[in-house]
Amino acid sequence: MFSALDYVVSEAKAHNIRLILSLANNWDAYGGKSQYVKWGKAAGLNLTSDDDFFIDPTVKGYYKAHVKAVLNRVNTFTNITYKEDSTIFAWELMNEPRCLADPSGNNLQSWIEEMAFHVKSMDPKHLVEIGLEGFYGSSTPNRFQFNPNTFASQVGTDFIRNHQTLGIDFATAHIYPDAWISNSISDSHLQFTKSWMQSHIDDAENVLGMPVLFTEFGVSAKDKNFSVSFRDQFIDMIYKNILNSTKIGGSGGGSLLWQLFPEGMDYMDDGYAMVLTKSTSTSNIISLQSKRIQMFNSKCSWRCHWGCKRKRRSVDFMFHSKHNQL
Repeated sequence: MFSALDYVVSEAKAHNIRLILSLANNWDAYGGKSQYVKWGKAAGLNLTSDDDFFIDPTVKGYYKAHVKAVLNRVNTFTNITYKEDSTIFAWELMNEPRCLADPSGNNLQSWIEEMAFHVKSMDPKHLVEIGLEGFYGSSTPNRFQFNPNTFASQVGTDFIRNHQTLGIDFATAHIYPDAWISNSISDSHLQFTKSWMQSHIDDAENVLGMPVLFTEFGVSAKDKNFSVSFRDQFIDMIYKNILNSTKIGGSGGGSLLWQLFPEGMDYMDDGYAMVLTKSTSTSNIISLQSKRIQMFNSKCSWRCHWGCKRKRRSVDFMFHSKHNQL
C-alpha cells in the first residue's frame, strides 16, 4: 500500500498537483477508527465504543505510530521523505471526525489538540487541517441556525472551537445538502448552501483569522430527482461564492469536488462520482473556475493578506512548542 501511495505522490509531483493526505477516517471505509478499536480489543483493552478511539491512550498511540510512519516514509520513486515533500499541501488529521459518545465536544477537542501538536512536532513545514464537516457546536449556539439539522450540533464537533486549536492552519467544511437535509433535491438545497458557505467564510475571516476550504461537496446521482443541470447549478453557485471571496482577498480559500473519476472506475462510484469526459457542461464549469481562481490568486494583495497572518500563527506555534519543551 505504501508503494502504491509512493507512486501516486510521485505522479502528482510530475504533473504539478498538490495533495491533501488524510491520516485516518471516521467511517469504516479503508478501516477507519473502528479498525483501531478492533486492534485495541484484540490486545485486551476494555473498549466499548468506536469513539474510544479519541480517548484511550493505547489506541491514540496506534494512531500516533501510524502518523510517524507516514511522515517519515521515504518515497521509493523520488527518494524524498513525505514530511519534506512540497507535493503534499497539507495533512488532514481525520476525514469527517465525529464523536457521538460526547456531544459536549470535549473529547474530540482534546484529541485534536494532542494530534495537531504531534504532527507539527515532527513536521513543522506542512500545513495541517482537521477534516471537519463544518458543523457548529456548543461554543457558538448562536450559529446553530446555519446547521443543516438539529443533530449536527450533537456529533461532538465544533467548527469555531476546533479550528482555534494551536497548529491548525486552515479551516474546512463540507457541503452535502442531499444527505444532511433531505435526499429529495430542491431549491432549498441551494438556499442552504449559500447561507452555509457565507457563515463559514465570515467566521473564518472575522473569528478564526484563517482561510476556509470547502474540501468536499457534491450531488448524488442516486437521487430520483437528480439531473446534470441541477448539479451544474449547485457547483456553479459554490464556485461563484468562492470567487467572490477571492476577489476581495477574503477567507474563501477554495473548493474540492467529491469526486472526479476517469472512465472505467464506475465500480467505485458512491453516487457522487463525475466522469468529465461524459459530462461536458460540468467539465466546462470546472475549467472556467480553475482559470479564474488562478488569475485572482496571482494578485499580491491576496497572498500578502493571508501570508502575513500565517506567519504570525507559525511564530506563535513555535514559541508554544519551545515553551512546552522547557
